[in-house]
Amino acid sequence: MESYSESYRKSGVDITAGYAGVKLMAPHVARTRIPGVVSGIGGFGGLFAPDLTGIREPVLVSGTDGVGTKIRIAQLLDRHDTVGVDCVAMCVNDIICCGAKPLFFLDYIAIGKNVPEKVAAIVSGVAEGCVQAGCALIGGETAEHPGIMAPEEYDLAGFSVGIVDKGDIIDPDRVRSGDVVLALPSSGLHSNGFSLVRKVFHVEHANLTVYCEDLGESLGEALLTPTRIYVKPVLAAIDAAEVHGISHITGGGFYENIPRCLPDGMTVKIEKAAVRTPPIFKMLRETGHIPERDMFNTFNMGVGMAVIVSRDTADQALSALAQHGCPGYVIGEVISGEERVILC
Repeated sequence: MESYSESYRKSGVDITAGYAGVKLMAPHVARTRIPGVVSGIGGFGGLFAPDLTGIREPVLVSGTDGVGTKIRIAQLLDRHDTVGVDCVAMCVNDIICCGAKPLFFLDYIAIGKNVPEKVAAIVSGVAEGCVQAGCALIGGETAEHPGIMAPEEYDLAGFSVGIVDKGDIIDPDRVRSGDVVLALPSSGLHSNGFSLVRKVFHVEHANLTVYCEDLGESLGEALLTPTRIYVKPVLAAIDAAEVHGISHITGGGFYENIPRCLPDGMTVKIEKAAVRTPPIFKMLRETGHIPERDMFNTFNMGVGMAVIVSRDTADQALSALAQHGCPGYVIGEVISGEERVILC
């Protein structure tokens, strides 16, 4: 007998829509299958058997995050196939900061009304993010929330697990005075600071689809550009060079995130003129009259990750990054000091 409840449907939850969504998302999930996946979607838990060959002391590393209020841009544009990439990126980009390789990912979608095609579009983005990160999508949950969320509203969060050999963990103790700071370019705003972004651009009333000469695309397209996933280039840099520190530049910008990979007594000195900042940040700063200090303390300013490497191996790191489609460049150095971050 098929699972169906007319009473539950009348309360606002259509469980059959959930089943339809699972069927539609199955091909997207299949794209992410990698060695180690034991179970398909639909079970009570996702099963994964990691290959521990060559790992002496395996350490599991976990990360969880969501897309935040960037979701509202997707809702306004009625485009839902990109925010899943953001969700994966915000988790796996954190995991690689300690040198771990992401293994698998799970998502959670809370939605006002379960429209199978919309849910499948969201999951297609999650799957694309997993493919870019080289990890498997092994499970998830879609929860219909009538009366709590409007029918067109939804939120998206995720969770990822990676693995690293204990002796290879990248921690602040590696960082030395004289190390070089490399910038890994962002694709734009990524998924941070959107409460301020939405306020500055009045997105609820703006025409987000009009072409903008300064951006080379519409404002909506610029805001919805998915977060860049750095897993493969960063792991390549770790193999090729002496990587001493990695910082994922998310909410809090340079001033909050870079110190997280520094030991006491060390400061990162960054040349502002060296930072390659996409046009969307200039438009945001000028439209919102935002002080420069606040910009660097809220947004990535074009630097999605900062990677600290030994000066002697900086060229090897840059070469490895470029070979994996991530053209990094030098923006500063590590010096002795207590100020943590200096922008000059």
